[in-house]
Amino acid sequence: MLAHGQTAGVDGRTASRLRRGKLPIEATLDLHGYRQTDAHHALISFVISQQAAGRRCVLVVTGKGSRGENGGVLRHKVPLWLNNSPLRDKVLAFDFARPEHGGSGALYVLLRRKRDF
Repeated sequence: MLAHGQTAGVDGRTASRLRRGKLPIEATLDLHGYRQTDAHHALISFVISQQAAGRRCVLVVTGKGSRGENGGVLRHKVPLWLNNSPLRDKVLAFDFARPEHGGSGALYVLLRRKRDF
């Protein structure tokens, strides 16, 4: 199971660049205002389409939520969804974004390269 900052299977340079926000962000999904079910469907569609387009690093903005220390529902759920089918086999790693990209209310998501067999 992937967790924030866990980069097994990613070379050290790429992992460092992801963590420091130095990989080019090729697309952004902002989930502010989405209900949980709609956000889940939007995330699935976004990740699948971005990987199909050959993109590698995307930003998913969940927002920090307003539920005290634990944050919002989407901030908690998006990492779980990235670890489940149909997204798990498309995601190499994810980590909290740098403050200029949303901080703990956003995630850098590193997608697997699309392989044509």
